Amino acid sequence: MYRKITLLFMFFCLQFSLISQHHEQKYVPETDPLVLEKLSEWQDLKFGLLMHWGAYSQWGIVESWSICPEDYGWCERKKGSSPDNYFEYVKEYEKLQTTFNPVDFAPDKWAKAAADAGMKYVVFTTKHHDGFSMFDSRYTDYKVTDSACPFHSHPQANITKAVFDAFRAEGLWTGAYFSKPDWHSEHYWYPYFPPRDRNVNYDPELYHERWDKFVQFTHNQIMELMTDYGTVDILWLDGGWVAKETPETVSKFYEKKRKEAPYGFHKSGIVNQDIRMDELVIKAREKQPGLIVVDRAVPGKNQNYLTPENRVPDNMLPYPWESCIIAGGGWSWVPNASYMSSKKAIHMLVDIVAKGGNLLYNIAPGPDGQWHDEAYELLEQMGQWISVNGEAIYGSKTYPPYKENNICFTQQANGTIYAIYLAGDEEKELPSEVSLESMAVNKKTKVYVLGHDESLKWKSKKGRVHISLDQNLRQKLAGSEAWTFKFVMN
Repeated sequence: MYRKITLLFMFFCLQFSLISQHHEQKYVPETDPLVLEKLSEWQDLKFGLLMHWGAYSQWGIVESWSICPEDYGWCERKKGSSPDNYFEYVKEYEKLQTTFNPVDFAPDKWAKAAADAGMKYVVFTTKHHDGFSMFDSRYTDYKVTDSACPFHSHPQANITKAVFDAFRAEGLWTGAYFSKPDWHSEHYWYPYFPPRDRNVNYDPELYHERWDKFVQFTHNQIMELMTDYGTVDILWLDGGWVAKETPETVSKFYEKKRKEAPYGFHKSGIVNQDIRMDELVIKAREKQPGLIVVDRAVPGKNQNYLTPENRVPDNMLPYPWESCIIAGGGWSWVPNASYMSSKKAIHMLVDIVAKGGNLLYNIAPGPDGQWHDEAYELLEQMGQWISVNGEAIYGSKTYPPYKENNICFTQQANGTIYAIYLAGDEEKELPSEVSLESMAVNKKTKVYVLGHDESLKWKSKKGRVHISLDQNLRQKLAGSEAWTFKFVMN
């Protein structure tokens, strides 16, 4: 065990060294042996589910952001009776708590669909930036279990607990998404001042007692999740602007503005919002040993893996990472959402895994507690492909050069190499010959295509491997989104 942990630590230190050399992103490797071991296990899971859900789903709008006074087209205020009056709009938005009643809530159905699709972990929004808690917090009334919410009397009113229990029963890891900013809290957006942007609307150093109350409130809520909800594997923190001020964020302009206006001194994102993360992580890991912490977009030791949002990196990344991707519609539920095709979704999963990452796929429940039918259909199709090709995905490591034209590579610790052929737009079956330049084979190498038991004929010529496929086999395997060649190096 000690040797394994030591090797893991050396591995992550090497990754950090590579990043420093290539100036890609700041990543500080973890040193806690239990976290290192769990992080290595997480990297083997490859495929997870993210769910954004809250009272806002009743309006079918982007989560939280319409109550933020920043001006972006994607978070315009278009719902309610007073979209042109910010303060009236916020009141009406917050009253969505009084009508949120997802009576068709069926977490067991979601968990089974996720497990059948091959997903291995779930990250659920316990609280987004608007501050509405989807769990039974003792520290706020703005929650799904409060008597003001009609769902509070439902047997599964504590939605986070019901979700975690259902997904654990299907063998998935559980992750708690939690927003560090809380736009409902009077200790974050102080009612004495109007909110200016996404940040705290006062100077935490001038009003340190108010800020301390917010920090304690945040710690209290997170510790509830770490204490009362069973095993939690991942603490996934959003709102990266809530972070300790560093020398890089300070400027003469910032200092001048602070003196001019205590409540409006900051440029967007530049304000000391020290949430005391180091202290929080220590407390959380006392309750959840080995807990993976993802303090998103905050460089430092509390960002155990990085999370490219709604994009896939162009190249392999030499540190733990996960692309969080919208499956259909938006992060939150919207009516008549258009979902990704199974081919696009599978190709994306393969591309991410070949580059050393995980895919966290977002599906949003609606106001009634249901997913769109298309979401179930998509996951079913992904599961059918993974049931045949999963050995090339789970537990795999990268294999340079990662991708050759439309073929992605992975490998297992036993030396088996996989070449995953991504079907073209109109390609229904494999060609009669597949040629690869990136394979180091020998005379004893056996080549298979997953879904077929017999080895294939192949030859090596001028540095390329040529695999032959007869018509019967091509027809038998026709219709797949991608085909996996397995190279067994005897």
